[in-house]
Amino acid sequence: MAELGHYIIGTAGHVDHGKSALIRALTGIETDRLGEEQKRGISIELGFAPLDLGDGQIAGVVDVPGHEKFIPQMLSGIAGIDLVLLVIDANEGVMPQTREHLQIMELLQVKNGILVLSKSDLVEPDWLDIVEEEIREQVAGTFLEKAPCCRVSSITGAGLPALMDTIREQLQRVPVRDSSGAVRLPVDRCFSISGFGTVITGTLSSGKINTGDTLEILPATVSARVREIQAHDQAVDEVVAGQRVALNLSGVNRDQLPRGSVIGTPGLFRTSDRIDVRLNLLADAPRPIKFRKPVHLHLGTGRSVAKVVLLDRDELAPGEEALVQLVLDRPLLAYRGDRFIVRSYSPMVTIGGGMVIDTEPQKHKRFRNEVTKRLNDLASGDLGFWLQKLDELKVARLRELEKQTGTGREQLLQGLEKLKTEGEVELLAEQWVTAARVRSWKQQMPQIAGDYQLKHHLCHGIPRATLQSQLADNLAPKAFEVLLQWALEEKVIKQNGDLIATIDWQPQPTAEELQILEKLESYFRTSGFQVKNNKDVLLQLGLEGLDSEVYFSYLVLEGSLVRLNNESSLHMECYQQAKKALVDIFAQQDTMSLAEFRDKVGSGRKQVQALLELFDSCKYTRRVEDKRVAWQLPI
Repeated sequence: MAELGHYIIGTAGHVDHGKSALIRALTGIETDRLGEEQKRGISIELGFAPLDLGDGQIAGVVDVPGHEKFIPQMLSGIAGIDLVLLVIDANEGVMPQTREHLQIMELLQVKNGILVLSKSDLVEPDWLDIVEEEIREQVAGTFLEKAPCCRVSSITGAGLPALMDTIREQLQRVPVRDSSGAVRLPVDRCFSISGFGTVITGTLSSGKINTGDTLEILPATVSARVREIQAHDQAVDEVVAGQRVALNLSGVNRDQLPRGSVIGTPGLFRTSDRIDVRLNLLADAPRPIKFRKPVHLHLGTGRSVAKVVLLDRDELAPGEEALVQLVLDRPLLAYRGDRFIVRSYSPMVTIGGGMVIDTEPQKHKRFRNEVTKRLNDLASGDLGFWLQKLDELKVARLRELEKQTGTGREQLLQGLEKLKTEGEVELLAEQWVTAARVRSWKQQMPQIAGDYQLKHHLCHGIPRATLQSQLADNLAPKAFEVLLQWALEEKVIKQNGDLIATIDWQPQPTAEELQILEKLESYFRTSGFQVKNNKDVLLQLGLEGLDSEVYFSYLVLEGSLVRLNNESSLHMECYQQAKKALVDIFAQQDTMSLAEFRDKVGSGRKQVQALLELFDSCKYTRRVEDKRVAWQLPI
């Protein structure tokens, strides 16, 4: 078998058509784990099992309920699958939920599937031919029109090897998911295990997760640390897009993670109670949708009641599509390009679905050409495509985007400027980045600084270069400077010289460290201009084994010492005296030699030379041959 990525197989079909029995026969796993499910013989909740494909390859299987009462559960499991097994009982043929499940998969744009004719041992071969013909008529014009059909018996095992071969063949056609993007994991189950804590399960839509990662939970907007990861009931250190995942989370409780929550990269995503979408109403929907009529919205594993705000008409007729704004009764996390399902408010039947266009839109005025034009651009035009590419690249110069999109520079620049006006992207010096990622970086800055401060409690902050490298590898220094200034202006962080810190951070020296700091400060103060270089000072104080840079940096940033160069320092009181002496000399004369300044302050030549070079760098003085002249003297 060819190399496979990580894929999810889902079941679909009418109640009691043998979906769970088929999964049990293929995997050996009983997916009906609830007592009520086993007693009634029907699936109520989602079931999960690993399917061994051979050659070390394992696919995740999602078994969904088939009863009409449990369509919401089915919808939370079917989103994001790579291959569907549409199971039809050979005795009964196509039934109502067979049709509804097929409609749902069409609306979600599932691309790959297999027709599975179950319980084939209970009917004659001729009858199987008739049933398959009926099924072919029902799936005509859908993605399953040319799908292979496998006749199986979960009891006798007949046809199962052929089905496995067909599954392997179909999965080879599925493109491998990209794991380089942001983490997005819709939660379909959450529970607590005594002595273990909070556990969630779901299918990782994008990105990768490692043990120890800190992730954000929405809509609760709380952070949690990944304590342990399991994939297919095995402990692992990393999972990637396309895998069924179980995460043991610390710092969060079960109540903060209901089904429909999403776990993602911190600061990158935001929930919304208003989204712009392209909505398709099924041709056999029982009635039109009128302006502001409520529907049940199913998005990923989330669910909400939504009012349909039609933007260019007063009603949407069966079989039509339109650009609409959905106003939700509770916020959900949506992402551009997500597929969704809508069901009528009452009675609850599937009536349509579509694609998310904008996740954080303004409230629109109806019957405005500019509104529908913008939404059409985002839905199907270059703007949406460029935005997606920029998000994938994280940050990019115009030339990189030209290469990635195959678009001419002038056209691309016009589009980016339009997206900037609409608040979708930002320009950091010469690099473009999505506005969502800028928000994420601003949120990550204090988190990264805070983590650094915990490990370096004597420091006044994290070095700028270290912070920049931890945000993004390809973020240029000039772009980082723009981002940093924005964050400083918004008081997300503060700056101490070349160090960045959280707003309320103060170094936390221990009692032992305070004694060393006081010893150093006292020595420099009493030694005055006669102080030796830093190395000699440490030797004289018996501190030669000390990590001195941390202590000297602390005293400099606290205002006790002034760093003359990498080797020498001076007490702040002496430095102020030296500045006063400099001003006094130039009040009497136009030029000054090193020897004159040495005699004035009473210090050694090497120390005075370092002091004068510091004055030059501060632009207090300027060297002319072997003399110095006043430039911008200190006040």
